[in-house]
Amino acid sequence: MTVKALEGLDIGKKDAERAKNMFSLGLLCWLYNRPAEGTLRFLESKFAARPQIMRANIAAFQAGWNYGETTEEFSVQYEVRPAALPPGTYRNITGNMALANGLITASRLAGLPLFLGSYPITPASDILHELAKHKRFGVRTFQAEDEISGVGAALGASFGGALGVTTTSGPGMCLKAETVGLAAAVELPLVVCDIQRAGPSTGMPTKTEQADLLMALYGRNGESPAVVLAPATPGDCFAIAIEAVRLAVKYRTPVIVLSDGYLANGSEPWRIPDLAELPDLRSQFAFAAAGDGPFRPFQRDPVTLARPWAIPGTPGLEHRIGGIEKADGTGAISYDPDNHDRMVRLRQAKIDGIAADIPPLEVDDPGGNARLLVVGWGSTYGSIGAAVRRVRLNGGAVAHAHLRHLSPFPANLGEVLRRYDRVLVPEINLGQLALILRGRFLADVISYNRVRGLPFRAAELAGVIQDVIRNA
Repeated sequence: MTVKALEGLDIGKKDAERAKNMFSLGLLCWLYNRPAEGTLRFLESKFAARPQIMRANIAAFQAGWNYGETTEEFSVQYEVRPAALPPGTYRNITGNMALANGLITASRLAGLPLFLGSYPITPASDILHELAKHKRFGVRTFQAEDEISGVGAALGASFGGALGVTTTSGPGMCLKAETVGLAAAVELPLVVCDIQRAGPSTGMPTKTEQADLLMALYGRNGESPAVVLAPATPGDCFAIAIEAVRLAVKYRTPVIVLSDGYLANGSEPWRIPDLAELPDLRSQFAFAAAGDGPFRPFQRDPVTLARPWAIPGTPGLEHRIGGIEKADGTGAISYDPDNHDRMVRLRQAKIDGIAADIPPLEVDDPGGNARLLVVGWGSTYGSIGAAVRRVRLNGGAVAHAHLRHLSPFPANLGEVLRRYDRVLVPEINLGQLALILRGRFLADVISYNRVRGLPFRAAELAGVIQDVIRNA
């Protein structure tokens, strides 16, 4: 049909056949009631220097449109209404691309050079590939020989005054655990991006899962607290990257970002933010300066409990560093039992105190009369949200809350859980968040789990929610 439509043009059969994609595009524009003007303007601009090719593409596009208009092959047309989105400039973005862009942006907002120490692993490698393109923004990438050297180099970069980042997936997290514990002990900023995949061991590298939560929270020796964050959508990976850097540099702590394969490779329209909307991360921290007396490397800020960030080579700031327990204040090696107990509690108190520096948990409960609350985290956001909307359209009352901060939890989480008779927690694992909520808040949580390497379907979750409501 394309060749027939272009018979009147001075163009060969081979070139005419190449225009069949324009025929298909014209047909799809008719089928979905899409305006043709923008496409025609693009073709006129794209092929302005080759008028014969331009006329062929336009003719093929119009032939496809006319075929849809005149044929009886299609019994229906579709209309996709405009999305209810805030005004702005949008682009399509994947989770890994958003995470990479967020890390670059955060490094610029903080005034710190970005250093990525990483070993390629599915599905995290795209972040390394993307960051390697941006040396002009002060980004340095190091493709290490293994996971351990990647995170070690990143922590070393933080010790030297850079923004140290490492990326990996579940198997790599196991190998990085010792160095993450070292970052907690020496109290230096470190951002660890775990793009979760189906496990255990090699598992299913290209399939999604969110089963690394307990490992992120507790998968290190000793009392080794860390901040844990989880983006909700591909575009949210950008904001989570900035939040991870903010907390890491302000509180001098390792921050673990739990994305997953579904978010990493999934995409959505993302509004490019105005620079004025972004936080000033320079105001969140300061490097230590030499004072009159001896430098005390573990003299803590009274509000954040963060220790000074001392750049090596700065006169007057010489101090001992390493994984052996330090004396409170002086940083000298200490085996004193009371000092160890105090340092363990101080490190935990620093992480717990971050709850006052993060937003409270928001609850989507339009009517305010729901007795069931659905709590999710990570990439289940879209499936849960769609399922909740389906239930509401059928007359059901249900509330929805989604956690982005998993350590520490938002300060109002306990109060939110107590507000509802029943709490449903869908997870792509065997109930890791549900286990924590039961233990921490004594909440009677209903756990719904599927571990198939696939995201939840909205219809599936809607049926589960309706069953819980009926049996309440």
